[in-house]
Amino acid sequence: MQICEERAISMVEDEEGFRYPKIDRKKCISCGMCQAVCPYPGGALPTHQIRTAYGGHHKDRETQKESTSGGAFTAFVNTWCTGDYAIFGAAQEGCSVFHTYITDKALISRFQKSKYTQSVMGTAYADAKKFLAEGKKVLFSGTPCQIAGLRAYLRGENCGGLLTVEVICEGVPSPWYLKKFDAYLRERYGCGIRTLDYRNKDKPKWDFSIMRVELENGKSIYIDRWFNPFFTLWIGGLMSRPSCYNCPYIASTGAADITLGDLWGIHIHCPELYDKNRGASLILTHTEKGSNALLMAQTELDGHPLQTDTIMTYQKRLRTSIDANPDRSAFMRDLISLDYKSICRKWAKPPSLKLLWQKYVWGNRQKIWLWNVFHHS
Repeated sequence: MQICEERAISMVEDEEGFRYPKIDRKKCISCGMCQAVCPYPGGALPTHQIRTAYGGHHKDRETQKESTSGGAFTAFVNTWCTGDYAIFGAAQEGCSVFHTYITDKALISRFQKSKYTQSVMGTAYADAKKFLAEGKKVLFSGTPCQIAGLRAYLRGENCGGLLTVEVICEGVPSPWYLKKFDAYLRERYGCGIRTLDYRNKDKPKWDFSIMRVELENGKSIYIDRWFNPFFTLWIGGLMSRPSCYNCPYIASTGAADITLGDLWGIHIHCPELYDKNRGASLILTHTEKGSNALLMAQTELDGHPLQTDTIMTYQKRLRTSIDANPDRSAFMRDLISLDYKSICRKWAKPPSLKLLWQKYVWGNRQKIWLWNVFHHS
C-alpha cells in the first residue's frame, strides 16, 4: 500500500477482521511496484542465522515492571538512540493498535508492553524512509513479517542508520475477539476498554501472565492467565490470521537485526536470572549491527550469554509456526456470529487440576527455590 504512488491500494478487512490489500483498478497504472516489494508468491525475503544469544533483565526496577519481559527493548532504545533519531513501535489506544513513532525516548512507555493484536501500519514505512533519507537513526520494532515488509519497502536504500528489532511472535488473533470482549464490558459495566495490559506485573507475577483491563471509568479488572478465555482460544490456534499457521519468518532465522522475547525455560537453564518473577528477556542477534547494539545495551542489563541449543528447547516459536487447529473454521463462524459469553461457554475450556497443580502449587518459583537451596548449601 505504501509503495504505491498512485494511492491505488487500500487495506480492507475481510469477514474475519483481518486486513488485506485491495487494488482500485481505476487508479492503478500497472507500474508493478507493489509486486516488486511483495515477497509472495516468490517466497520470503532472505533472513539471518543467530549470531549471539543473551538472557537477562533491565537493572532499573521500574523499567522492568513496565515491560512485559525483562525490559531489554528499553535498554536498546536508551543506548542506541543518540543524536537525531526516531523510534517506531506499536501503540495502543483502547482496542486499537497502530504503528507510530516518537523522537524523544522519554516517551518510550508508548511502546512498552506487548500488544497481542496486529497493528495498523499506516504510513510507518514511508515515515521511516523519510527519516533515514534525512540522515537520522531509526530504530524500528515489530513482528518478523512487519520487519520483513520494511526491508522490502526500503529496498536497501539509506539503511546504514536503521536498527530493526523483532518480537518472537505467536501469531495475531482476529480483531473480532477484542471487539466482542469490549462489547461485553460495555454491557456489564457501562463503559469499554481504556487500556489493556495482557501481562501485568503489579504483583509481580511475570510468568503468571495476569491480564489487567482498565475501563473508561477507571475500574481495573484482573484476569488470571489460566482462567482467561483469550489465552485459551489464541494459544489454542483457534483465531489466528491464516498466514500465521505457515509463517516463513520464524525468529530463529531473523528478518531483523535483533530478536526479543521472554526467557522461557529460565527455571531450568539459568534460574539465577529468574529475579523473583519480575521478568526476563531473551535477546538474539542476527547481524553485526545487532551484536554491536547488544554490547551497548548490556550496560543497562543484568544477564549473561546463553547457549543457543539450550534456549531453542524452550522456544517453540523459534522453531516452527503456530499449530493449526482443525476446529478453527467452526470457531471463527461462532466468533463472528455469537456474543462474548456464548463464545466463552462453548470454546474456552477450563484448566485441568494437573495444570493448576503445576502452575500454582509446584511451579517455577518452587523449582527455583529448591535450586537455590541446593546451589548455595
